[in-house]
Amino acid sequence: MAASSTEPGVPDRRGPARYLWWVTVSQPRRVAAGAVLGSAWMVCLTLPPYVLSRAIDEGLRTGDRSALVGWCAALFGIGVLNAWLAIMRHRTMTRIRLDAYFRTVRVVVDHATRLGAALPRRVSAGEVVTIGHSDVGVISQTLTVTGPGVGSVIAYFVVAALLLSVSTLLAVVVLVGVPLLAVLIGPLLSRLQGAETAYRERQGALAATLGDLAGGLRVLNGLGGKGVFAARYREGSRQLRDEGYRVGSSMSWIQAFGLGLPTLFLAAVTWLAARMAAQGTITVGELVAIYGYVAVLVVPVTFFIEGSYDIGRGLVAARRVVDFLNLEPQGWENENRANSEEAAVPGPATPSVLRDPSSGVEVAPGLLTALVSARASDGTEIVDRLGRFAPSSVTWGSVRLDAVALDEVRARILVADNEADLFAGTLRAAVSGRGDPDEDAIARAVEAAMAGDIVLGLPDGLDALLDAQGRNLSGGQRQRVRLARALLADPEVLLAVEPTSAVDAHTEANMASRLRAARDGRTTLVTSTSPLVLDQADVVYHLVDGRVAAVGRHADLLAGHPGYRRLVSRGAEEGDEAEEQDTPQGQKRFRPPAEPTHEALR
Repeated sequence: MAASSTEPGVPDRRGPARYLWWVTVSQPRRVAAGAVLGSAWMVCLTLPPYVLSRAIDEGLRTGDRSALVGWCAALFGIGVLNAWLAIMRHRTMTRIRLDAYFRTVRVVVDHATRLGAALPRRVSAGEVVTIGHSDVGVISQTLTVTGPGVGSVIAYFVVAALLLSVSTLLAVVVLVGVPLLAVLIGPLLSRLQGAETAYRERQGALAATLGDLAGGLRVLNGLGGKGVFAARYREGSRQLRDEGYRVGSSMSWIQAFGLGLPTLFLAAVTWLAARMAAQGTITVGELVAIYGYVAVLVVPVTFFIEGSYDIGRGLVAARRVVDFLNLEPQGWENENRANSEEAAVPGPATPSVLRDPSSGVEVAPGLLTALVSARASDGTEIVDRLGRFAPSSVTWGSVRLDAVALDEVRARILVADNEADLFAGTLRAAVSGRGDPDEDAIARAVEAAMAGDIVLGLPDGLDALLDAQGRNLSGGQRQRVRLARALLADPEVLLAVEPTSAVDAHTEANMASRLRAARDGRTTLVTSTSPLVLDQADVVYHLVDGRVAAVGRHADLLAGHPGYRRLVSRGAEEGDEAEEQDTPQGQKRFRPPAEPTHEALR
């Protein structure tokens, strides 16, 4: 059953050939129509030679004007019919290709969304772009074989049958000659498939390098490393060019054979037919018909060769798509189990405690909880488990988190990562997310995140355009935009990673107090080592090596735990005054540690 225009269906990920078959059978009526129209068009191409031979033998040779006019009228009618069939065939095949194109785009995008935070860890952005742009186009082109490809096979046998009615020798030559052409082309197609595979892989790697180069250009300028990366990109371009030459070489030979061999074949059959006409074995009209049949046969033979070429390229592209669709983060089997109707259980009906047995952290409903650790990675790993972005035995109330349907988890629990993407578009769209909030709601979220000065400072306010990743904003501005977006989403549970690490102390104090006010009565967890943030928390967990070492209010932990006191006060002890960051994305405020630590930025 075909999927609707908005639902691509479930792809067959067992192999490239099975994926191409799934794309084909996902639109059975349209493919059937394309095959019928393509076959009718191909068969009708064989009719003009037959009608022309009748006009010669029954009209011109005998001088029968009425017969000549009748056959000429039939020839005109066949020409009109062929034109209509060609238009309808092309229109249908265009729809088939577009359906395959957008169906593949949808399954790739859906799977990228499903991978979520695991995506950057498994595949580069350049690879995804290459798949979503180049490979989907190749796959869609492959479906041409379902129309003219099927018609070519039928036309081949029709021509053979017509020649058999004239000469057994010529029919045998055609029946043997066409498969022989395919045998000659086969090795070149295999070589091309290998070259295409290497080319696509190198193309994806180079696209990833270009994305990294563009994204970190300001950092590279500051470090003086732009020349090194530029040289690396030039070397990758040279290697890609060499692979392109290999692909072009194979393609040139295939195209040469595709045009040359059918022409030689046509010449050989025409020479045999001319000798037979000279010997009186066949009539002049039959000679003309044979020439027309073989000339028409060039079309299906060319489609055979092009179709084989398209299938080879399509298998290469489909293999890359299938490999991407088979990417699974750790613990994916739990998500699959939780998303099946039989296994999924509903989440707790009311706000409930999130417990992480691995660390001992408990996030109580309605409270602001904070995680403090010398290694930032300890806190982010716990957030990943609590947000179900990593395998764990986390419980939500009385049920395991990984037993709840993933859609429900994503709707109720939001992880606000400090490095979350900001897509190109307006500031309003960046803050609104997938919702359509009113102006008052946006204004409240912007104020709570201390982002009002950002709106006022941009020429068009909320309608100002942001670059990809918000690169026309400072680090602190991007952080406040992300926080405004998270607050506007108003999830039942908000898990925020370092939401204030890139702003000055005054802004940080205001952000902390406004965050608490905005999330009053809602479940919130933040990771931070800032006393300004920790002072607002209801519960603070001090983590050592990823486990809870102490828990309590910030003031109590300061008084009773020297390790905690050294950790959270190290910035003040060193006299480090935080500043608003106007540096590329990813650079954070640095506070010199009082004791050796290994800070792992996420």
